[in-house]
Amino acid sequence: MTITEAHTRTYGYPDLPTLMALMTGDEKHGPAATSTLDVLWVLYDRVLRVTPERMEAPERDRFLLSKGHGPMAYYAVLAAKGFLPVDWLPGFGSYDSPLGHHPDRLLVPGAEIGSGSLGHGLPIAVGTALGLRAQGLDEPRVWTLIGDAELDEGSNHEAIAFAGPAGLARLHAVVVDNSSARHARPGGIAARFEAAGWSVLTVDGRDHEALHAAFTAPHPDRPHAVVARVEPKNA
Repeated sequence: MTITEAHTRTYGYPDLPTLMALMTGDEKHGPAATSTLDVLWVLYDRVLRVTPERMEAPERDRFLLSKGHGPMAYYAVLAAKGFLPVDWLPGFGSYDSPLGHHPDRLLVPGAEIGSGSLGHGLPIAVGTALGLRAQGLDEPRVWTLIGDAELDEGSNHEAIAFAGPAGLARLHAVVVDNSSARHARPGGIAARFEAAGWSVLTVDGRDHEALHAAFTAPHPDRPHAVVARVEPKNA
């Protein structure tokens, strides 16, 4: 693939492994990246109302990658969708590359937050949804992708407990469950969200049609969570 081809061609889901393979830096979180690949693709390809041309539009959907410690899949999808140049990918993780091991919103086009520390994305998403409501912006949806291990962090449980009673219907959380959480919870992940008044669906995190159906399911007057189950981290 030449640089000229990279700038002129259109990319699809089958191209994502090739794009990820361009990132050859010292990446320590391969499973964290690959576990999110299908969720990210379905969101950016079929659900999120945001494009490279409208990254700053007030009415855009906001996507917050909380699971930011394994961003290779995120960068590959952003490149495939034209948010950043494909020729940035080989420099991933290098000193002078904008593509760090944690995304930086000031350096990565399309990134809404700097992330990587566990437990931050969902609380920020709650604040974003509240801020949009306060501004009278009723159309934008707020999406955040978190890992199941992030639910070991108390900050997420505070956010879950607040968002349900607050009726943040524009808020969506996707939990990628690769069985890496240390603390079990009665009834599983879905039960935690249900107890706080969320709408919740659990699906196969590799099944694109099931993911799309879950992402677009109606959930009047309450936030929505999708638990996307993938293969265990050490499988």
